[in-house]
Amino acid sequence: MHSFTYEQPQTIEKAIGSTGRFIAGGTTLVDLMKLGVELPPAIVDVTALPLAQVEVLPNGGLRIGAMVRNSDLAHHPEVLKKYPVLSQALLSGASPQLRNMATTGGNLLQRTRCPYFRDPTSGGCNKRNPGTGCAAMEGHHRMMAVLGTSDHCIATHPSDMCVAMTALEAVIYIEGAKGKRSVAIGDFYKLPGDTPNIENVLEPGDLITHVELPPAIGSRQVYLKLRDRASYEFALASAAVVVKVDGGHIHSVRVAMGGVGTRPWRSHEAEAALTGKTANPATFKAAAEAALKNAKPHPENAFKVELARRCVSRALKMATA
Repeated sequence: MHSFTYEQPQTIEKAIGSTGRFIAGGTTLVDLMKLGVELPPAIVDVTALPLAQVEVLPNGGLRIGAMVRNSDLAHHPEVLKKYPVLSQALLSGASPQLRNMATTGGNLLQRTRCPYFRDPTSGGCNKRNPGTGCAAMEGHHRMMAVLGTSDHCIATHPSDMCVAMTALEAVIYIEGAKGKRSVAIGDFYKLPGDTPNIENVLEPGDLITHVELPPAIGSRQVYLKLRDRASYEFALASAAVVVKVDGGHIHSVRVAMGGVGTRPWRSHEAEAALTGKTANPATFKAAAEAALKNAKPHPENAFKVELARRCVSRALKMATA
């Protein structure tokens, strides 16, 4: 049995002064500890911190505390009214029981479901043990990524919530030993490159305190998730669309994809192909083609390229209908 210490600080200052791994709902970390993937010597329980509020900002945006549970966020009146894409994404993920435990901050840090990462006996994994190789390359890779991959890792980012937040251009607020800072979600996650074990910009002791969403007035929003079964399943491909249409033309748009990238994948290529164009099937098809033009599939997941194209096209059609 692996032993570890446990503490529950009552203030943010005491939490960031700790040296252990933060835990809230535990829906990822506890699993990884049971599997032997992560064996932290110290656990810091942050559930007592005052970070469970959802507040409307003076500019009309939304502030979401890191401890807000996924189920509470999905059903919050302000989210349902102004950010339906976020509610749809949250409700498409996991199960009701997990959503009741999982938190906003924890979801931002959710780790891959790659079977080689989650099984220390299964073979090399550069994300789990740098320098050991990527067994998924020549192994079972049906669920793996086709965008943002490298010669060292093709693991897919698993979150639905983060895809929606990417399309909403969320900003993540962090406190740590070096003080307070904010990071746009598009800059928060790192591509695997040759260091797939470094997944984001957090430094030791950093604590996510809250997320802010900018106003989304007048936008139409859709989250579409394609998967093997209707519930409790990770995306093969998903798309989050936030779009404004004026006179049949696309005034502004943001497109993010899940299930196909090594991080929540925003497609600036698709957005460029859409902005100023007529909202019609031909435009949507061209945007979907642009979104996947840099895909690098492997034999088992080559189907994801066409599936993701259709997902993006369909989501755009739904959002602009």
